[in-house]
Amino acid sequence: MKDLSKELFNPLSGEDFGQMFNQSYGTQETLQGYATKGTVKDIPDDFVLVDVGLKSEGRVALREFGATPPKVGDIIDVFIERYESRDGSAVLSYTKARAEKAWKDLEKSIAEGDDPTGTIMEVVRGGYTVDLGGVFAFMPSSQADHRPIRDAKSLVGMTDKFRVLKMDALRTNAIVSRRAIQADSIAATQKEAMRSITLGAVVEGTVKNITDYGVFVDLGGIDGLLHVTDLSWKRVGHPRELVKLGQKINVKVIQFDPESHRISLGMKQLEEDPWDTASRVFNVGDVVNGKVSSVTDYGAFVDLGGGIEGLVHMSELSWTNKNIHPSKILGTAQEVTVVVLGIDQDKRRISLGYKQTQANPWKEFAATHNVGDVVTGPIKNTTEFGLFVELTPNLDGMVHISDLSWDKLDEEALKKFVRGQEVTAKILDINPEKERITLGIKQLTEGSDSKRTSVKKGAVVRGTISEVTPDELIVDLGGSKGIIRRTDLSMDKDKQKTEGYKVGDSVEASVVSIEDDSVKLSIRALQAAMEKQAVKDYAKSADSGAVLGDILGAAFEKK
Repeated sequence: MKDLSKELFNPLSGEDFGQMFNQSYGTQETLQGYATKGTVKDIPDDFVLVDVGLKSEGRVALREFGATPPKVGDIIDVFIERYESRDGSAVLSYTKARAEKAWKDLEKSIAEGDDPTGTIMEVVRGGYTVDLGGVFAFMPSSQADHRPIRDAKSLVGMTDKFRVLKMDALRTNAIVSRRAIQADSIAATQKEAMRSITLGAVVEGTVKNITDYGVFVDLGGIDGLLHVTDLSWKRVGHPRELVKLGQKINVKVIQFDPESHRISLGMKQLEEDPWDTASRVFNVGDVVNGKVSSVTDYGAFVDLGGGIEGLVHMSELSWTNKNIHPSKILGTAQEVTVVVLGIDQDKRRISLGYKQTQANPWKEFAATHNVGDVVTGPIKNTTEFGLFVELTPNLDGMVHISDLSWDKLDEEALKKFVRGQEVTAKILDINPEKERITLGIKQLTEGSDSKRTSVKKGAVVRGTISEVTPDELIVDLGGSKGIIRRTDLSMDKDKQKTEGYKVGDSVEASVVSIEDDSVKLSIRALQAAMEKQAVKDYAKSADSGAVLGDILGAAFEKK
């Protein structure tokens, strides 16, 4: 009889045991943590039973399939998360399997140089969540678009191409950019557009943006700047006066840099420059008609037609109102007649006059009045240097402070004249060119001529000292008063002292200036003149052996 005890109870070798274990459990340990394919066997209640080749089916929560649950017999991808017991029952995940497959597909696309397609799902802090076919990536706000996005939610639901900037396989997350895709597209479009851009070319574009300094024009993928000064030969206040957003316009390429893609455009260059013929059309003195195009603080611009504008400076608006604001005289769109005062072809300027088309009140006054006439009128204004007297509703005459009285008039005395006070004055001068009428009040006083001195500037006079002060000598010249300041007493500084003179002394001096009530004298000026004359005399008598000192001494002795 065969002994079966050795066969039944003979222990297995380590190699045999390992083979048996792998047959029973090896497949399970290998699949855990990986995705595999399985067949749907049943769908009881809220889970799906899937056969993945284990001893028993695994379970997948039905909610993972969303609105499209599988059918019995479908082959699906599942991820083996864990085992619940040694009998082979496993917990499966359809979502994780889909995500792992999507991640591998994403890696493959990137390796092949392809940009994946995705959908912007929602707005999150700092950016957006993008679904790349199962991989949820983050897109920063700065990478959403090449232009600023005012409404972040406006991009939600948009499907587009995205550039993967960074991937983390361990954490299974990614950072993507839509702006990078746009940049490539823009660069390609610009490269294509640049082929048709040449200096001097006339191209059609669309007004893309309007600013204070110019207009940005889309030339089919590349932008050019149409500066406000190149919009029209006429002066343009704001580009919106001539163009509007979305408008199709023809422009000329006037500057072009292929490297920086900077393009300067011109619209006025498509027309003939009106200033080329301005000097032939207009001449100084021409009386022309125009329309006020704009009014500024310093004058009014007048459209003369043909793209030519001239400026009426505020000083040329009125004969009498010099400080009035131009808007008080002229208004925008007003039809006016003006006179051409000047043409500067190089600076492209025409100066116009408006007041020249009206009667000149200064010339009218000169035609009806003469120097010496006596006029009466109210004081319109007082200043520190005199009075302004109203002669007509539009003209004033000025009385200088020196023409108010023969006596010296100080500021306190000037205050006796008040605004509105009626005064009578004599016309001293009428100058229509300088727009000035000079008046005098003291000239009406009887005997005023007797107070004037008969001496002349530069003359040598003799008088008697009537008063001595530390700073000056008062000299009676017989009808007028002479004054010698201390510094004018001598050429020698040591002798510039009034203590050496007394009342009654007779002095001789040169007249250096004449005022209404006094004559300024100088002994020092007389000495200098004598010395100069002595030098001349010496030059004439040099041949005779005369000595300069002798001549000077004789001259001073004579005096």
